[in-house]
Amino acid sequence: MSEALQKLGLVPFFTQQLADASLLDSRVGRVTSVQRSNIAVLCDSEAMPAGLSPTLQQAKPLDRPTVGDWVVLDESRTRVEQVLERKSLFKRIGAGTRTEFQPVAANIDTLFIVTSCNEEFKESRLERYLALCDEAGVTPVIVLTKIDLTDDTADHVRRARSVKDGIPVETANALDPATLDGVRAWISDNSTVALVGSSGVGKSTLLNSLAEDSLAATNEVREQDKKGRHTTTHRELHQLPSGGLLIDVPGMRELRLAGVEESLGTVFEDIEQLAMQCQFTDCKHESEPGCAVLKAIEEDRLDVRRLLSYQKLQRENALASATLAEKREHGRSFGKMVKEAKLLKQRKGAT
Repeated sequence: MSEALQKLGLVPFFTQQLADASLLDSRVGRVTSVQRSNIAVLCDSEAMPAGLSPTLQQAKPLDRPTVGDWVVLDESRTRVEQVLERKSLFKRIGAGTRTEFQPVAANIDTLFIVTSCNEEFKESRLERYLALCDEAGVTPVIVLTKIDLTDDTADHVRRARSVKDGIPVETANALDPATLDGVRAWISDNSTVALVGSSGVGKSTLLNSLAEDSLAATNEVREQDKKGRHTTTHRELHQLPSGGLLIDVPGMRELRLAGVEESLGTVFEDIEQLAMQCQFTDCKHESEPGCAVLKAIEEDRLDVRRLLSYQKLQRENALASATLAEKREHGRSFGKMVKEAKLLKQRKGAT
């Protein structure tokens, strides 16, 4: 295995999937960017554009290559032939009316959940990201940016830590390299880190500072509503001069959940432990007698905001999961109908 591939994060988990080790010489690479149907693959030290094989073109969105994937190219090195099994996958439900999962980034070791110390900061948004992060199987780190804009950084740190016991929280002014030591400590030589967060929280500025280069454009936050403008328009994997890799993900204003029941239980473990003490096993924690969760709120052992966030995410997850299940069932029924119609046509043609 070449040193260049090792620096890209190639480890035995991926090489053991190869039927022929000689593929490492020129046909194994890592996806560095995806812009609609245009894919860039880095093989050793050579970057090249690549299309998809007919099989992958017809595959479900989750089975197609995304940023961070390790892939095998065909002999001409112009098409992706195989996507190697992923060790982690950060995904989301498509925006708008789309009801299917979309891959965001693959083979991540650590997820930087970036939020800023201004009006953008919301504990409920962090809880949402943490549920997705737990489902993806990656290590979360909350990164508080723009610490120069607040007189009480400690309060933002306290609020960030309140969303989950033991959650790592780092603070940074992305324009001041002296404040980035804590963030850098999470990036090892061949690890892959993804940056996620709303537009305007400083992801692009943080990326540029860590890379010591202007890799991404930056914009100011709108003063009237403190909301950011999209500066990152596509996902891209960058190699850092000090070692390690960063994936910058476009700001996502709509981040829907589905299939994260167990992860919600992890993020809101305190509430679920209290719920086990409720008088009724099906307690909704609304007005039922003997509710241990409501009692904890009355005694200031639990913030009501946290319960409301938990209930909202549970409802959203249940609705989206049911919609996905219904769509899958509809797809199976339609496929069965098409198959039966083809068989009927064949029988008529034979008579």
